[in-house]
Amino acid sequence: MSIVIASDHGGFELKEQIKAYFDSKKIEYVDLGTHSRDSVDYPDFGSKIGEAVISGSYDFGIALCGTGIGISIAANKIKGVRAALVYDENTARLAKEHNNANIIALGGRTTTREKAIAIIDSFMGATFEARHQTRINKINQIEE
Repeated sequence: MSIVIASDHGGFELKEQIKAYFDSKKIEYVDLGTHSRDSVDYPDFGSKIGEAVISGSYDFGIALCGTGIGISIAANKIKGVRAALVYDENTARLAKEHNNANIIALGGRTTTREKAIAIIDSFMGATFEARHQTRINKINQIEE
């Protein structure tokens, strides 16, 4: 499984904690930044992760900002991105099963390390249910 992760300064600390978890589990990922707590703009990283996921090089992305709201909005501007702001295991699972989300967004200021790991594990364990494909097709038509 190949994962890409990106954050602004508000999600930086949680991103580093997620990376440490991935390292302990030998889960491969690519970190697109930011690489410090210095203030940056979440749209820059939302578009960067969106483009990376759409390239086909990654199975999914994890986007983080202070709340997860701004970076998910920015990522969703990239055609083909279905970034879901998730806040518990159930929303993470449903984002994959029903919406075939290819990015999950988390809030660095609203999500604990333990909750983030549970959310990510739930998302990674879920499978898209093809019965929802008609709805995904309708979303794709809106983009056109």
